[in-house]
Amino acid sequence: MNDQIQRFLFDNTNVRGEIVTLEKAYGDVLSRHAYPPAVNALLGELLAAVALLTDTVKLDGVMSLEVRGEGALSLLMAESNPGGELRAIARVAEDAALPEADTEFRELVGEGQIVITLDPREGNRYQGVVALDHPTLAECLEAYFSQSEQLPTRLWLAADGKRAGGLLLQRLPHEAQNQDVDAWERSAKLAETIKPDELLGLEQRQVLYRLYHEETVRVFEPKALYFGCTCSRERMADGLLTLGAEELRDIVKEQGAIDTQCHFCHSSYRYTAADVEALLSGDPDAPSPTVH
Repeated sequence: MNDQIQRFLFDNTNVRGEIVTLEKAYGDVLSRHAYPPAVNALLGELLAAVALLTDTVKLDGVMSLEVRGEGALSLLMAESNPGGELRAIARVAEDAALPEADTEFRELVGEGQIVITLDPREGNRYQGVVALDHPTLAECLEAYFSQSEQLPTRLWLAADGKRAGGLLLQRLPHEAQNQDVDAWERSAKLAETIKPDELLGLEQRQVLYRLYHEETVRVFEPKALYFGCTCSRERMADGLLTLGAEELRDIVKEQGAIDTQCHFCHSSYRYTAADVEALLSGDPDAPSPTVH
């Protein structure tokens, strides 16, 4: 199974869709952490969702989805960009007893919200927030599109710790181009018959044929997806500078250097006293920290 996302549309209608499958990229994310199976499954759903949404909004930049909860699972976060890079992490509340078996989304995260951040290469950063008012991640994201984008959108997500997949349908506001008034209701009804094991085990074109073999579907070239981390010297330096000069110098004085680690990929960066002073002075020729 290839890690890819594929766009499709129904000819002479205002209905479009995306289908995503993940295996290696999903495994690369999980291999860097040791989460319980229930968390692994939710991370897979979130990875599939962020890939679908990034392609749907045509963002030239980074999209992140953050599920902030008050339950045992306090944070789920996934990022995607137009180059096909994906990364994700989870944060479990201290002393939380997470079940090993499948557990419902809301049972793990409790009350909270989803924060959707669009960070374009050019232009202003945008954040949208939707409450966790529905039992599944997919339904919460559907509510976001209904409230914020005002575009009828349906999502189906699945993950089992080895593979993740997702299907998105959206009705666009181009009624003049729509020659089939029942297309939206019909396509969504057919998609409701998809089973998680089909979404995870079948090739994308097999899924589309299984659902829409009686429809006229135009399928576009797939785009490859893979695990990729965007951590860098500059990003780490920006994070350190938010601590302020006094605290940075105190840490160096106490520990001899500052060691940081990317939560996504576990790359480590060491900043010596000279590195810290160069950062504080804004010296563009500052020496690079050691990366482990």
